[in-house]
This record gives sequence, structure tokens and C-alpha cells, in this order.
Amino acid sequence: MFQAVALSGSRGERLLFSNVSVTVKPGTLLAVVGENGSGKTSFLRVLCGLLSPDCGAILWQGKDIRQLKELYCAQLTYVGHLNGIKDDLTPVENLKVSASLAGDESSGAIVQKALEAVGLGRSVHRLPTRVLSQGQKRRVALARLWLSTRPLWLLDEPFASLDAAATSYLTQRLQSHLSNGGMVVVATHQEIAIPTDSVQHLRLTR
Repeated sequence: MFQAVALSGSRGERLLFSNVSVTVKPGTLLAVVGENGSGKTSFLRVLCGLLSPDCGAILWQGKDIRQLKELYCAQLTYVGHLNGIKDDLTPVENLKVSASLAGDESSGAIVQKALEAVGLGRSVHRLPTRVLSQGQKRRVALARLWLSTRPLWLLDEPFASLDAAATSYLTQRLQSHLSNGGMVVVATHQEIAIPTDSVQHLRLTR
């Protein structure tokens, strides 16, 4: 179980969110919604430990992540708003590097299957990522989710730049993760086609 308890966060002098408490249980997706500038990205970065909250705590299985440190990091996969891929590497090389760093399976066959799962044909697997479209680059970044075995996924606008087919692939992958007891926190502007009994919403307001 994952909990945010009375979290407040700011950027510079501006308060972004205050006294936010939410619990995410296994099999549940939390959709974090709000206008641009409402603090969705900062909220996710606080949840994954990249930013410190002004006050409040984040609990993993009832323990403060500030005490767990690396043990908590080993439980989550974070895909930010930026793709976090290297333009000079191929999609295959990018996935192998990220999977290896995360301790996930990184064999060539597994990586190829992950790229195919997001709808990237083999013709682009060995191309430098810099020549791909923005939608294709986003698919490369999201292919990490087909390699991840970690229970908690924190995703910042994962559907950005995706066409209808890629949106469908990602939705199916999220549903599979939830069905296996995983937890997902998604900052998003759009509705996610997942059964409502598996989804809860948190609205951040400026």
C-alpha cells in the first residue's frame, strides 16, 4: 500500500499543493488531474523522492520513504513527462540500458518484444532514436513498462504524443499491471479507459 499524508509542495515562492492525503491500494490507479501549472509534475516528483515536500510524508507499506531510501526506489518505475532517452542510442540500446539499471530483464529478445508491444516495428529498432517521431520516442520510453516487474508505477502524462493505437496498447498494459496487484499513479489530462472500480481521482487546483 502507498500513501501520501498531508503533503504540501511549492516551487520557489508559489505554493503548488497543500495538505494532500491519498491512499493507493494494490490493483488501483490514481489519476492526478488539474490545469497546467497546478503542480501535477511536482507532485509526482515528490512521490518518487526526486523532490522533498514542504511538509507531510510518503509511506510505502506503512513506512516513511525517507527511512527506506533505496529500498523504496527499488519498488517503483518512474516515467516522466520528458522521455529520458538518449538520441544517439537505438530504441533497443535505450531499453537495454534502462532495464539493466533497474535490474529488470534486458535480453535482446525481451527488449524486442517490449518494443513490438508498443507498436514499434523492427524496422526502427536499430535506428538512432533522434530520427524517430515524437510519438515513436514516447513509445520507446513507455516500453520500459513492458519490462518492469516493480509494483508501483509513477507516470507523468504517459499518453502525450500517442496515437489511438498506442493509447490502446498502454491502457491494456496498465490494466494488466493492476490485475496483477500493481499500483499506478498517473498525472493526466484525459480519461483512462479502465473500469471505474479500479480508478480513483485526485484533483490539484492552483
